[in-house]
Amino acid sequence: MDKPDFSQIVITLAQTAYVHLGVIEDPFSKKKDKNLEQAKFAIDMLDVLKEKTKGNLTKEEEDLLEDILYDLHMKYLYEIESKDKK
Repeated sequence: MDKPDFSQIVITLAQTAYVHLGVIEDPFSKKKDKNLEQAKFAIDMLDVLKEKTKGNLTKEEEDLLEDILYDLHMKYLYEIESKDKK
């Protein structure tokens, strides 16, 4: 098996966040459940990764991280706002 590259690390963390946001099913339980606390933790981990790798990424890596973080932040905010309206 090849050594993981940066994009695989980002995608793995993003998948974790998407599972906890209920966007994709959990590969183990085969269910879509929401755990916003865990989703926030995965998103925060990606934010830390972004901060710690600033200036050391290729344009493609930076764009991937930015695009995924934007999407995750928007989905998380939507879930928080939806939860508050209930």
